[in-house]
Amino acid sequence: MPVKLGAFATLDDDFPRFLAQYGVEDVILGPAHLPIGPANSGEGTLASLSYLGLVQFRKRCEDVGLRLSALVGAGQKTPAFTMDKIWLGQPGRDEQIENIAANIRVMGAAGIPYLTYHWNVNPPGMYPASWRTAYNRPGRGRAMVTRFDGEIASTLPMSRERQYSEEEMWAGYEYFIKAIIPVCEEAGVKLALHPNDPPVESMGGIPWLFHDDDGFQRAMDIADSPYSGITFCLGNWTAMGIDILDSIRRFGPQGKILFGHAQGVKGAVPTFDECFLDEADCDFLAIIRTMNEVGCDGFLAPSHLPHTDCDTPDQRDAIAYALGYLRGLVQVAERSNG
Repeated sequence: MPVKLGAFATLDDDFPRFLAQYGVEDVILGPAHLPIGPANSGEGTLASLSYLGLVQFRKRCEDVGLRLSALVGAGQKTPAFTMDKIWLGQPGRDEQIENIAANIRVMGAAGIPYLTYHWNVNPPGMYPASWRTAYNRPGRGRAMVTRFDGEIASTLPMSRERQYSEEEMWAGYEYFIKAIIPVCEEAGVKLALHPNDPPVESMGGIPWLFHDDDGFQRAMDIADSPYSGITFCLGNWTAMGIDILDSIRRFGPQGKILFGHAQGVKGAVPTFDECFLDEADCDFLAIIRTMNEVGCDGFLAPSHLPHTDCDTPDQRDAIAYALGYLRGLVQVAERSNG
């Protein structure tokens, strides 16, 4: 099947219908919209997903022809998927792993197949997870966009109490993935690893492991499971400054590209700006065609959109514009491949 159209959703009553009207098939729930139930343990930073809340929202999606396909987890302000102690191998990581395992079981029971996670070790309490050095730069028509400037970022203090080594970070990742993959296999939920954002080698004294293809390949080899895959974030792959089509041809035939994010980026590390999709340095049409050629049948969901004048707080104008652009490319790619 060819690449499909996806989107991030909110729990607003009419949002699934809005997305369906623009041709979306698969939806993602982000951290701010996860329905939370009673805690899995006595630790105040942990929480359980609400099975009933997930099923009710899934049913609302299905009523308008959508699939609730993925949740976004892994963070410091996402109680259902808190990972800060897991990232750094600190005491308490086993409790966090068990909390995540319990929520993966809830996802499986609710029929949600993908969970996105990341390995961005940010300063405590930082949200969102993506580092940027400016959030209100004027873009096209003075729409507000974000920038990452590596020179500014290099002056930031350490994220945590000390510097960590790459070996420590890989050991922490291996400990987590080998503990959680059997749970995923049992529950029928696939993990989709997101790139470090920005895709740099280190931030704040912490080595960032997932800033290039080799880091992703090592992660996939460690897990050694069809339930370990990739969130193919095109904004980050553009910012890596590598050949995106080569990356698709590397991971697509392995079945590792579960779905993707469509983000517009101009430039590459050490400095880049986010932008409208039609301004981006990457060739979205070539990307979709190549994904189709290698058998990637997931979806692309626009994200990190510019803030435009007169848009709604949930950015419906920007989302509609991005979806229309992507839908045209998906249709052209499908017809040309046929």
